[in-house]
Order: sequence, then structure tokens, then C-alpha cells
Amino acid sequence: MPKPLSLTSPRFKNGELIPIAYTGEGEDISPPLHWENPPAGTKSLALIVEDPDAPDPKKPQRVYCHQILYNIPPGTQTLPEAAEPNVLPPGTRQGLNDFGNMGYGGPMPPIGRHRYFFRLYALDLVLPDLGRPTRADLLRAMDGHILGQAELLGLYEKTHHRGAPPGPSA
Repeated sequence: MPKPLSLTSPRFKNGELIPIAYTGEGEDISPPLHWENPPAGTKSLALIVEDPDAPDPKKPQRVYCHQILYNIPPGTQTLPEAAEPNVLPPGTRQGLNDFGNMGYGGPMPPIGRHRYFFRLYALDLVLPDLGRPTRADLLRAMDGHILGQAELLGLYEKTHHRGAPPGPSA
């Protein structure tokens, strides 16, 4: 029996705190990611990074999207740290995050410890150019085409405010 699709990062383990460099309090760069075992028939991969605890984990009101990538070639197994457009695998397209930008926007929750799900989808097709798709647009386009899914969970709670002295390390 083949192993299931898996997603990891060399910078944090599943369920651990996301290092500050990958947050809005740090360098605000995307963490490196690695995956293995896409299902047979995978034609492309898609990545959505989202926070279901916005704005307050005690009273979540929406899922906040931090990154969208799609049409990642199926032979790709990694995304480097700070994966800007010039280093993304050929053919990979970006979507619009909820900050209103293309690319990655790191965690910076207004209150409490939030969960950040890095979700990788194996698809049975290469999607058409969706322009500047939102999370909802990409989920609609992927509907009925998902062969497998893997997720990596990172946690983050804001430790200090820009311009203020840093508090305890998280």
C-alpha cells in the first residue's frame, strides 16, 4: 500500500510554534516546506495557508488566508524559504491572500494563539490561469479534482508589537 501524501517543514514540526522569522513580527517570509508521496495520477499541486481562528480563537468569525499557490508541478517536492515568484517552480501560480497581496503574508494574530494550517492538495489536472484567485476561487476550481491532501499545523501568538521591546520568545 502506498504511503499517503505528507507535508513537513524543517523549521517547525506539526503542532509546534512557527518561528518568528515566518511571521509578521519577524521577517515575514514563507517557511521552507517539503512533501512526499503524491498519489498516482497527480498532475499538479496546490497550497493554501489559512488561519481558521480569526480574529479571536475564542470567537472565530472567519478563515483568514495567508498564501495561495497552485499549478505546482507534480515532481516538485520542496518550496524554499522565502519562496518569492522568481524561485517558485516553473508554472506555479499565486493567488490573492486576505492581506490583499499575492504571495505569503505571515501570522500576526490580533489576540490569542492561532492555528495555521498549511494544506497541500494533489490534483488530477493542471488548472487554467485563474488570474488572482482567492481561497474560495481556488477551492471551487479544485472541487472534484483532489486526489489527496496533507497538512502541517503551526501555532503562533503575537509576542510583541513592532516598535516595542520584544517580550518572551515564542
